[in-house]
Amino acid sequence: MADKTEAATGDAGAVKQPRSVRVVLLALMIAMMLAMLDNMIIGTAMPTIVGELGGLEHLSWVVTAYTLATAASTPLWGKLGDMYGRKGSFMTSIVIFLAGSALSGMAQDMGQLIGFRAIQGLGAGGLMVGVMAIIGDLIPPRERGKYQGMIAGVMALSMIGGPLVGGTITDNWGWRWSFYINLPLGVVALIAISAVLHLPKKRSEARIDYLGAALLTVGITAIVLVTTWGGTEYAWTSARIMELIGIGVAALIGFVFWQTRAAEPILPLHIFRSRNFTLMSVIGFIVGFVMFGATLFLPLYQQSVQGASATNSGLLLLPMLGAMLVTSMVAGRVTTSTGRYKIFPVAGGALMTVGLFLLSTMDTDTTRFTSGMYMAVVGLGMGCLMQITMLVAQNSVEMKDMGVASSSTTLFRTLGSSFGVAIMGALFNNRVQDVMAERVPAGGSQATEQSATLTAEALKALPAAIRDAYQHAVSAGTHGAFLLGSAVAVLALVAAVFVKEVPLKGAGPKAEAPADGDGDPAPAKTPVTEAV
Repeated sequence: MADKTEAATGDAGAVKQPRSVRVVLLALMIAMMLAMLDNMIIGTAMPTIVGELGGLEHLSWVVTAYTLATAASTPLWGKLGDMYGRKGSFMTSIVIFLAGSALSGMAQDMGQLIGFRAIQGLGAGGLMVGVMAIIGDLIPPRERGKYQGMIAGVMALSMIGGPLVGGTITDNWGWRWSFYINLPLGVVALIAISAVLHLPKKRSEARIDYLGAALLTVGITAIVLVTTWGGTEYAWTSARIMELIGIGVAALIGFVFWQTRAAEPILPLHIFRSRNFTLMSVIGFIVGFVMFGATLFLPLYQQSVQGASATNSGLLLLPMLGAMLVTSMVAGRVTTSTGRYKIFPVAGGALMTVGLFLLSTMDTDTTRFTSGMYMAVVGLGMGCLMQITMLVAQNSVEMKDMGVASSSTTLFRTLGSSFGVAIMGALFNNRVQDVMAERVPAGGSQATEQSATLTAEALKALPAAIRDAYQHAVSAGTHGAFLLGSAVAVLALVAAVFVKEVPLKGAGPKAEAPADGDGDPAPAKTPVTEAV
C-alpha cells in the first residue's frame, strides 16, 4: 500500500523511508538523549568524582573539554555526512561517544578524565548533528515538525531527569556508572541504525577542507575559552583573554576568507544568502543564550532565596522545561497539519521576552508558585522556537547542504549558550558583589566569594545579617541577568518578524515553487539510490 512504500520526502527529492521508521526515530531519540543527558548526569556526580580522583583545581575542565570538543567538531560532522553519507558518519560518532564513555568510566586521575571527556565530546557533536540531518533526509518538511518536536521533548526530559538520574546512579552504583550507563543505550541505538536505517550511498571525490576545519576549530575554541575563563579564571582585561580574543578573531576572519576559495568548503557561505537561514541562525543563537543562562540562574535563585533543596535541582526547572516540552510537540503537530510556521517564531520571541522580564521582577518575597508561572512563560516561548528554527533552516537549503545547515544551526545555539552563561554570569557576579558591599561592608566577603556554591543548608549556618544580605544580593543579580536576557530576546522577536513563510517542501503542489525572492532554494532533486 502507499503508506508502506511512500517516499520519505516526496518533492524534496529524498530517499525512501525505511519500513520501520519508528525504530529509526527511537534510535535517534536515544542518541540525542545520550548527548543531552551526559552533562546533566555528570554535574551531579562531580563532587564524588573529585573526592576520589582529586584535582579540584581542574574541575571545570571536565565540562569545558566536552563542550569545546562538541562545538569544534559540529561543523565537520555535518560536512562529512553531506560528502560521504549520513549513516556512516552518524554510526562513527556513536562509536566515538561510547569509546569516550567507557574510557571516562575507567579514568584513574583527573587528567585522564578530562582527555576522555574530550573524546566523548567529539562523538557528541556528531550525535546532535546526525539526528537532525537524518530526520531532514527521511522526513519531508511538512511532516518534520512533528518529529523534531519529539526530539525537543527528549531534550527537555533530559534536562529535567539528568540530575535525578545522576544522583541515583552515583549514590547506588558509583560515579563510574554515570559513564557506563551510556554503553547499553548506545549499543541499542547502534544496532537499530545499522539494521533499519537505509540512506543513499554517497561518494565524493573532493577532499575534506582541512584548512577550513582547522581555522574554524581554532576560532571556536578561542571563543569558548574566552566565555569560559573570562571573569573567573582570568580578568576580562587580562593578557590571556586578550590573546584568545585576538586569536579567535584572526582565525574566524581567515576562515571566512578561505571558505570563498575552498573547493569543498566546510561551511559553504552561500547558505547564508537565504534570508530565512540567516534569521534562524540569529534566533538559534539567542535561544541558546537565554536557555542556558536561565537553567544556570533559576536553580541558584530558588536555592539561595527561596530555600529550595539542591537534591532535586532538576525538578526546580519543571515549569519551564515542561512548558517547553508540550509547546514543542504542539508546534510540530500544528506545522505538520497546516504547513504554516511563522506564527511560532514570532510568538516564541514575544513570550520569551515577556517571560524573562517577569523573571527579572523576582525579589526575596516572590513565591515559588509565582516564579513557576514566570518560568512557564519562558518555557512556552522556547518551545515555540527550539525546533522550528531547525525546521526552517533545513527548509531554506538544498538537500546537498542538509548536513551543514543542521550543524550550523546547532553550532550557533551552542555558541549562544557559551555567551549567555558568560555575559549573564559576569553581570550576576558583579551585582552580587556590589550589593554585598553595600549591605555588609565587613564580613560579607566569604559569602560573596562562594556565591555560586552556597546551598540552602550552608546559608542557614551564616549569621542572619549576612544571610539576608546575600539573599538580596542574589535577587539583585538575577534581576540584572534576566533583564539582559529579556533585552536580547527582543532581537529574536525582531528577527522572527522578518521571516518569510516559504512553503514547506513536500507539503503539496504549492511546495514545488521555485526559489523565493530571498534566495531560499527550491527542493533539489536527488534520485533514490542503493541503500547503505
